[in-house]
Amino acid sequence: MSKQKIFLAALMALLVGLTTACNTIQGVGRDLESAGGAIEDAADGDDDD
Repeated sequence: MSKQKIFLAALMALLVGLTTACNTIQGVGRDLESAGGAIEDAADGDDDD
């Protein structure tokens, strides 16, 4: 399995987990924003928490 397919499968699993863990649409937005920030930080190489 290629790295791209593994990454996409992991991303989809993350998104499913996020959407099932929230109770409201607003919660989904906050969770997706947080996940997007974490992905952006990882892509930028930031080590800060």
